[in-house]
Amino acid sequence: MKLPLSFSFEVMTAMAAGTPIVALESTIITHGMPYPQNIETARMIEAEIRGQGVTPATIAIMDGAIHIGLSDERLEDLAQSADVLKLSRADLAFAVANGQTGATTVAATMICAHLAGIQVFATGGIGGVHRGAENTFDISADLEELAKTPVIVVGAGAKAILDLPKTLEILETRGVPVVTFGQDEFPAFWSRASGLQSPLRADSAEEIAAAYNMRETLDLEGGMFVANPIPKADEIPSAEMAPVIEQAIKEAIVQGVGAKAVTPFLLQRIFELTDGRSLECNIALVKNNAMLATKISKALKS
Repeated sequence: MKLPLSFSFEVMTAMAAGTPIVALESTIITHGMPYPQNIETARMIEAEIRGQGVTPATIAIMDGAIHIGLSDERLEDLAQSADVLKLSRADLAFAVANGQTGATTVAATMICAHLAGIQVFATGGIGGVHRGAENTFDISADLEELAKTPVIVVGAGAKAILDLPKTLEILETRGVPVVTFGQDEFPAFWSRASGLQSPLRADSAEEIAAAYNMRETLDLEGGMFVANPIPKADEIPSAEMAPVIEQAIKEAIVQGVGAKAVTPFLLQRIFELTDGRSLECNIALVKNNAMLATKISKALKS
């Protein structure tokens, strides 16, 4: 059966030429930022990637197809759409089969990128083990996907609203290489420091590409997570973020927010509690991750 993939002209041209491509998720547009910052950021990130001689491929589900690369018109439509589904492995096929509009999480973007033959994907940060998961069992499907799907994911660590030690523990148990770029400490999304030692470190895109290629040679399943610390000038230090995160989490518990609604609620409250600084950080770190992903994609082609 033919795969329900729809490639933009730009992506098809890059594939025909054998030039590097970087996948981008779409939940950051639909669930991660308000309008118009979401469309402005999406366009800026795509432009930055193109400026490095690499093709961006924003992925989303529309009209019964998995779109690999979006036209500017479709990007605008997505940014302004209401009630867009937030898709992961469990509901990706359902949305495609029923012609629903959906934005791809890290897990779903990895699946779609792999189907399209794209090896590198830039995001903000991965999901992970939610605090209190020993009672709720709330663990992101991103972690399982990293153990299954051979895509390099570049993000600024796991989102700091999560239980980072447990997140790293599960990644280790599932055999996922966690490589921090340029420092020994695992980053915490808005902050460069988490207090946690990174399992692995790399100081160049070439090191990361070589490790990925060796995993393929050894026939090791799954992908790699490259944790790329937010630039120092753009971060909110962890000591400043910690009480903000704690307050947002307490409010979510009091209001009974659960399941897929947790992360959007916490991100919105943190945005409000930091007077918008968290959004500025988010934009800066996504750009930083996209730039590293372009370097890795070039190194894989060399």
